[in-house]
Amino acid sequence: MNIIPSVDLNDFISGDEVRKQKFVDAIGKAYEEIGFVALKGHFLNEALVDNLYKEVKNFFSLPIETKRKYEIEGIGGQRGYVSFGKESAKGKKEGDLKEFWHFGQYVENNDALKKEYPENVTVNELAAFNTVGKEAYKMLEKTAKYVLRALSLHLGLEETYFDDYIFNGNSILRPIHYPPIKEEPKEAVRAAAHGDINLITLLMGAQGKGLQVQNHKGEWIDAIAEQDELMINVGDMLSRHTNNKLKSTIHRVVNPPKELWGTSRYSIPFFMHPISEMKLNVLEGCIDDKNPKQFEDITAGEFLNERLIELGLIKK
Repeated sequence: MNIIPSVDLNDFISGDEVRKQKFVDAIGKAYEEIGFVALKGHFLNEALVDNLYKEVKNFFSLPIETKRKYEIEGIGGQRGYVSFGKESAKGKKEGDLKEFWHFGQYVENNDALKKEYPENVTVNELAAFNTVGKEAYKMLEKTAKYVLRALSLHLGLEETYFDDYIFNGNSILRPIHYPPIKEEPKEAVRAAAHGDINLITLLMGAQGKGLQVQNHKGEWIDAIAEQDELMINVGDMLSRHTNNKLKSTIHRVVNPPKELWGTSRYSIPFFMHPISEMKLNVLEGCIDDKNPKQFEDITAGEFLNERLIELGLIKK
């Protein structure tokens, strides 16, 4: 498969059982074959998207000493600002050519989780930055809930199987700035080949070239969404939970051709995480004679911690 399939969430929420099943079948097939879909019909309207990009560009345009005020020590980069070159892909020494920000969960009615998650960081210089970020977070979280409901049905589970695990989940909205490239990078790329840690990732800003997905033959294919689409992929937690029935696909962001080195690239992924105590144990329905259980039992919190150590964001 060399093109990313496109699906429309309106089919799933239409109230028409035939359209709903068509969506379930299409997204299930795509995630078994390539692990990515382009999704129309999500809950982000155009004005919100425009406002978010405006605020994100405003933030990354601030002086570095201002941005550094929002780099919080001791939380593994889970909230606030993470400066240029701090994060590297699993197994890579070179830091990626990017800086980013993290918005996290806005916990409702759960004091224990309020203590577990770091607080969101407020940017004092930009009045609308945090408000717009929170609104986008909520709309992406809502979109992700319906995608997971469709996948639950595809897997033969009850439709709302994931709902309680993702409510107040440890999800992250990550605006990323890939600055202009000033000199020939020795080894570093904008984002080295990697799989995502979480259940699913919803990506804004995949309209331009740069994002590439590795298919089952090991070939790299461009993943380009239409203006009104989100690119949504399976993460390692969901792949593990389904015994690799749903594929967490390796992807990367390559450096642009030399004539575009002088330009910034912005990308805004939403990483849908469950609550820490969710068991990622392989689902019984995904084990059979041809597909024996491939993964040890683990919770989402334990798995996340392992991976953050591998990424160099927290120390052992």
